[in-house]
Amino acid sequence: MRPPKLPSPADSRAASLLQAEAQAERLFDAIEQNLIRPGISESALSEAIYALAEDEFGVKQHWHKRVVRSGPNTLLTYAANPADRVIEADDILFVDLGPVFEEWEADFGRTFVLGDDPVKQKLRDDLAPIFAAAKSAYRAKPDMTGAALYKLACDLATTAGWEFGGTIAGHLVGQFPHEAIPGDKITLYITPGNDRPLNLPDAGGNERHWILEIHLVDRTRGIGAFSESLLTLG
Repeated sequence: MRPPKLPSPADSRAASLLQAEAQAERLFDAIEQNLIRPGISESALSEAIYALAEDEFGVKQHWHKRVVRSGPNTLLTYAANPADRVIEADDILFVDLGPVFEEWEADFGRTFVLGDDPVKQKLRDDLAPIFAAAKSAYRAKPDMTGAALYKLACDLATTAGWEFGGTIAGHLVGQFPHEAIPGDKITLYITPGNDRPLNLPDAGGNERHWILEIHLVDRTRGIGAFSESLLTLG
């Protein structure tokens, strides 16, 4: 009788990242059901998310800052630190988290609309098909560069009638802490200037895994929408 085939290190890494993302998705479902409401400030919502993640999902560490943006703050990129704002009854908001599940990083973002404003709903709803189109293009050409995928994301946003709001369209993800080179703001990101194929292995010869980010903005109305999840898996 043959011994069972053990998963390869690459398969184990992929499975761990997928499991971390599945946990993050469940966390976001709980956030939507239990925490998001008018009248709560962004900072209070962020603290409530931290407590929920720890109490219900065992998350004790987030590998990047928790981002909660509403209304005009949804126009801003990750690096910004806007003034706190209270979420309103007819608002749009997004949450971007980097929870660590059993030493594996998740990076997940989702947009929520309170009320029935059709423009806000369309902005939110356009995230999924744009994300899917960008992911499909990458799957068809996994050696595309980070710069090429960023341009594609911008073009898809424009075609849908929006502006792409991010300076990047994604980044590496992995076992905490993931591969990092001090001062490198190009080759580890899906961004202009990254002319390296995304499927290049890391310094240890391992397959790299990437997060895809879509940030759509309507500057005339002063609103944006954001989503992110795994590009290379799922």
